[in-house]
Amino acid sequence: MDPDAVAKAFVEHYYTTFDANRTGLANLYQEAFLSSSASTPSPPSIASHPVLPGGMLVFVSGNLQLAGEQHALKFSQMFHLMPTPQGSFYVLNDIFRLNYA
Repeated sequence: MDPDAVAKAFVEHYYTTFDANRTGLANLYQEAFLSSSASTPSPPSIASHPVLPGGMLVFVSGNLQLAGEQHALKFSQMFHLMPTPQGSFYVLNDIFRLNYA
């Protein structure tokens, strides 16, 4: 398992789904439901680190454009991914923060 490749694939899937079909993220959270009027139009910065047993920490930073707002906000988000028996990952923990200047 290449942590950087898994992190990049996860982040691409997560934010593409977030923009296009937010309810499609529910399966990543094992019974969670997300709803918001924000999108992430710019490619985020990604850092990853493997954790035992077979999990991964993924740290993302980028810009968040809120509906009706002229200026994007800086954000950071950390995902703690854990493997499933089927070979994919689910989000065990998720920390999101708006970074106000």
